Amino acid sequence: MAFKDVIEKEEKDAYLLTNEAVVRAALESDVKVVSFYPGSPQTEVLDTFEKVLPQFDDLRMEIATNEKVALETVAGASFVGMRSLTSMKSVGTNVASDSLYSLAYTGVKGGCVVLIADDPYCHSSQSEQDGRWFGYTAYLPMLEPSDPQEMADMVRLSFELSEKYRTMVLIRTTTRVNHQSGIVRLGPMERTPFERISWKENRHSFRTVGSAARAAKAELLEKMDRLKAELGRSDLNRTEHFNGKELTQVDGTDGLPKVGVISSGVCYRYALESLMDLEQEAAVLKLGVLNPLPEELIAEFISGLDKVIVVEELFPYIENTVTMIAKDTNPSIEIVGKRSGHFSEMLEYNVPIVIKVIADAVGKEPPFDHMAHFERMTEKASILPPRLPVFCAGCPHRATFTSFRRAVGGQDEVFYANDIGCYSMACLEPVNWSDSMIAMGASMGIAAGVQYVAKEKVIAMMGDSTTFHAGLTGIANAVHNDDDITLFIMDNSVTAMTGQQSNPAAPEVAGHTPGKGIDIEGMLRGLGVEKIVNIDSYDIGKNIKLIREAVDHEGVSAIISRQECALYHFRNYRRAGGKHVPFFVDKEKCDRMYNCVKDFMCPAISIDPEDGKARIAPEICVGCGVCSKLCGKQAIISTATLKGGENRAYIEVSDYEELVRATEVDE
Repeated sequence: MAFKDVIEKEEKDAYLLTNEAVVRAALESDVKVVSFYPGSPQTEVLDTFEKVLPQFDDLRMEIATNEKVALETVAGASFVGMRSLTSMKSVGTNVASDSLYSLAYTGVKGGCVVLIADDPYCHSSQSEQDGRWFGYTAYLPMLEPSDPQEMADMVRLSFELSEKYRTMVLIRTTTRVNHQSGIVRLGPMERTPFERISWKENRHSFRTVGSAARAAKAELLEKMDRLKAELGRSDLNRTEHFNGKELTQVDGTDGLPKVGVISSGVCYRYALESLMDLEQEAAVLKLGVLNPLPEELIAEFISGLDKVIVVEELFPYIENTVTMIAKDTNPSIEIVGKRSGHFSEMLEYNVPIVIKVIADAVGKEPPFDHMAHFERMTEKASILPPRLPVFCAGCPHRATFTSFRRAVGGQDEVFYANDIGCYSMACLEPVNWSDSMIAMGASMGIAAGVQYVAKEKVIAMMGDSTTFHAGLTGIANAVHNDDDITLFIMDNSVTAMTGQQSNPAAPEVAGHTPGKGIDIEGMLRGLGVEKIVNIDSYDIGKNIKLIREAVDHEGVSAIISRQECALYHFRNYRRAGGKHVPFFVDKEKCDRMYNCVKDFMCPAISIDPEDGKARIAPEICVGCGVCSKLCGKQAIISTATLKGGENRAYIEVSDYEELVRATEVDE
């Protein structure tokens, strides 16, 4: 993280991640209130704000329970007159959309910016959602950057537009933009003190229902007309000429080639690189405004073309508008895109995909056969063993699933409704089990329906953060209807999957300052759950009996499995001076039962090719000791025993060499 550059007072060039550029530009814009729920690919916006928070006593920040609350928080600050910002992944915008559409009607006062990050290829999402439709259907302006510098520029501009038109402004990104790095010109950091504003002196109605909503809709449409006039011809949308080697911005379309490319976001970068590799001359229309789309500019751009190639990921959002405009402007033009079958509506693009389409469209051969290269790569990769995503060494979820499977007697005995979090990996080996996994908090709702019609016992699972994000309504519903469901809550103290951010059950808030952690057990009792079992994730032997007890209960029961996220716990443990004490395998006792390898699959444990027995990599093992409880031969032992019980850390190279010697079996 470029922490120093994010808070730098001097105007200079800095190398920033796009998500860091968001924070830098917001700070330059004197943002006062920010609120987030973590979710890739925009989590670094939250993390960067939290990192810099102690440096700014004029900034207020929350890590919210979900995206809807985060949006409402920044909207409330904006109502009074403060500049505010939130960011969320596209599926998180689904959660916030109820308020998003209403806020479009009510408008805002202080600048309010909302970043929506799409995730083509589903790197860390349940669906390839196209967030561009939020701007279009909510009648909200939406911009799209293609690199970190454009992001910084658009954030600054968005605050100005928001206040000028009293509307939220959306910025849409994709994974490859959020995680892109580049040079950003830092602007002046001119912050003002945080001073509360009198509401009674700035009172304005922010409500929408019935006649008020109808009046607001009329104002909203008029507002969008004014935005279209201003943004349509702004520098955010620009016409360019690529002559086969260099790119220049031009005014108008006179003298441009008959082949054109229209694109936005990271796809614009792919298109430029493809044109460069092909040395292909083309007219280029780079769109920075997704809503309202600059229809007049598009019409002017395509009017003299024989062929236009529309490069965009996911839905043919831009292409459909181009097709509609072309019917009146240039009905004979050939449009190359998704509707023509050249591009797919799924997965994320890259230069090999884009260059192939452009090459086909202009009748050229790509200078490099990417497809043949990928085929060779795939062939060579086939000889490698599969590398599946696994729980981290020491992850409490691995231990909980081991107890869970043994307690319920196998997959045929229950319906298991999984949820979104680290525990989502239960659908992969070695657990290989999830009967459903839909969206955050959906496990309880799905379980409610299944328990009505299935003969098997129904079990729902969610994490501590997910419980607060979207699970409470499902729990209340199940208790109210006296459903027969066992709820697993995996309490690992943080929102681990996105980088160990705090959640309402944690004893700290944004900025790692003390907060009031909510007692999950007390909350469940308050909701009416009568049977609650608490287990230590690592205590497998004891847990099996307790889990069976909860599963056998008729009605709603809950199992709270507690241990801190291993990465979070052991990082703090070592920072506090704790010793690293891994475990090792006593080769004389190991008889190759492989319970530790086949059933547990900890990344620290492997099979020694020399003797076929288990071995533990001390540099990976965190010393949780769960594997030792699974070994029927008691062959897995703490390295503390090598020093007569002394709690000694093995962290130097010489220590590892000593450990190897100590665990070797004499032939």
